[in-house]
Amino acid sequence: MDKKFTYQKVVTVVCMLVSLFAVIIHVGNYTTFTMPSILFYAWHLLIGLVLIFLYKPLGGSKELSPGLRTLGRVVDWVLIALTAVVSFYVIFNFETYTTTMQNNMMTKELYVFGIIITLLVLEAGRRMLGNVLPIIAIVAIIYALTGDKIPGLFGHRGYSMQRVVLAIFSDRGVYGTPIGTSATNVYLFLLFAAFLSVSGADIIFQNIAIAAAGRKRGGPAKMAVIASAFFGTISGSCVANVVSTGAFTIPLMKRNGYPKKFAGAVEAVASTGGQIMPPIMGAAAFVLSDVAGVPYAEVCIAAILPALMYYICLVKMVDLEAVKHNLAGLSEDEVPNLKESLARGMKLFIPVGVLLFMMLGMKTTPMKAAIFATAAILVTGVLDSKDRMTVKGVVDGAVAAGKSLCSVVAACSTAGIVVAVFSLTGLGLKFSNFIVQLGSNSLIPSLILAMLVCAILGMGLPTTAAYIVCATAIAPALTGLGLPILAAHLFLLYFASISAITPPVAVASYAAAGIAEENPMKVGLQAVKLGITGFILPFAFALNPDYITFGWNLQTLLTWISGMVVCYSLAIMLQGYVESRITVLERLAYLAVIVLAITPYMVNSLIGFVLFAALYGFRKWQAKRAPQLASS
Repeated sequence: MDKKFTYQKVVTVVCMLVSLFAVIIHVGNYTTFTMPSILFYAWHLLIGLVLIFLYKPLGGSKELSPGLRTLGRVVDWVLIALTAVVSFYVIFNFETYTTTMQNNMMTKELYVFGIIITLLVLEAGRRMLGNVLPIIAIVAIIYALTGDKIPGLFGHRGYSMQRVVLAIFSDRGVYGTPIGTSATNVYLFLLFAAFLSVSGADIIFQNIAIAAAGRKRGGPAKMAVIASAFFGTISGSCVANVVSTGAFTIPLMKRNGYPKKFAGAVEAVASTGGQIMPPIMGAAAFVLSDVAGVPYAEVCIAAILPALMYYICLVKMVDLEAVKHNLAGLSEDEVPNLKESLARGMKLFIPVGVLLFMMLGMKTTPMKAAIFATAAILVTGVLDSKDRMTVKGVVDGAVAAGKSLCSVVAACSTAGIVVAVFSLTGLGLKFSNFIVQLGSNSLIPSLILAMLVCAILGMGLPTTAAYIVCATAIAPALTGLGLPILAAHLFLLYFASISAITPPVAVASYAAAGIAEENPMKVGLQAVKLGITGFILPFAFALNPDYITFGWNLQTLLTWISGMVVCYSLAIMLQGYVESRITVLERLAYLAVIVLAITPYMVNSLIGFVLFAALYGFRKWQAKRAPQLASS
């Protein structure tokens, strides 16, 4: 059989089927029929695993000998057949399966199928995500089997293999909340983002960014931030964002005079921020909504100010770097017309507008909003006479969404094994108690410990998987110390995301370093400096909930002003420049501004505003006065 046919055309067909299936099921839920959730999740996991074994085949490597490639293809099809057998057993014996699970019974068939699905999920996770998450899942299983031999807090009474398999092969494990979120919200938004991308979003957003910021000092770097923020919020993957936008922005920044490590770090930080930028914040945000029980629209609203602060600080850091190196913007002939770029982008702004209106205005479910927004992409694409959406574009969009789904299904299903063990053994509660005890029942030490755990886990895991594990193990500790549930989960989401630029394993920084042709560690360390707000903001809104609370009142206005002052002060303090180099005392004064402005106390904030105005205003006045003195 022709390999090209087997591994490319079959992937295309499966991607088209999963898109049709998802839309039909969700439309059906609003009209004439509904499907039980676990049954839907079983279909979703079936399709996801089949896609993974097709998309990342053992027999796909050109480095293998013909014999090994043939053997690899045989193994792939065996795994696909096993996936189908297990999934169809659950689907076509659904009532028997659910009754057996609800009564905590274990038949021989369920035991065998449970072991098979566990191994299939671990292999899928290994192929898509690497070894770290599958190893964590295996260690969790070993812990469940041998925990009775562990003394102290983390010991438990011990569980048989049958009991562990029962937990994994249930709605507490591979068919639990993580895969449920992938099956409902996540895939429809992946479909929306994929169709937006094939409509030319990357080029359009890039042109808008160049037109808006290209002429300004350090224009290429500012353009990179804006373009990555636009594209990152629909891609949901920091590495994909770095690779797509960075291929253009990083060489342009280097040509403009930015150091290689700085150019790579700017793209890494800007791309990572896409995971926390509304309205589409990546798969982990949808999991957060389900796990925390908070409507997704509320999550988006809460994330607006922190996300803006993240990017405003980054833009200011870039601006001051341009001051430091005396870098100009792009020439006039390199910058596209802003009006023309915006006009061309209307077909993309309309679907995004539909999405926001339905979620925030009409308060519909994210699923329904995503379906209507995707339909809007297709309609505007067909009506666009200059760049009409074709059948090939529709197929390409479905295929791109299916390929993006592979990573999400791998992360969610493998994390489901960990969650099952946490639920069975009570490890999550024990871990939370451990953090509370270690933090001496104090919020700030506990937050620091939670940050370290998230950063360590996130270094080797995708954001979604890192967040799921952290939310299961740590969130109860933070909420038990009085932190509001949304603030606790956003805290964990931020550090699960920011781990992409945290050395020594910083996947976004590594991807950017490859394009920048620079040492990954140098890019990673520079990225930590540029993305410093990502490390500070979680503590800010954990200690001052006003940062994630929006209202049409004076308190919200002061909070937003405070946020802008903190961003500017932080950038100036770290870079040591305004319009020229500032003194050490001035940098310390900006640190004082940050401490005052970030607190929840209005008087302190007002003092910080006045001090900032005096410091910043003096240097701006001095810069304007310098040319006059030079000419006199």
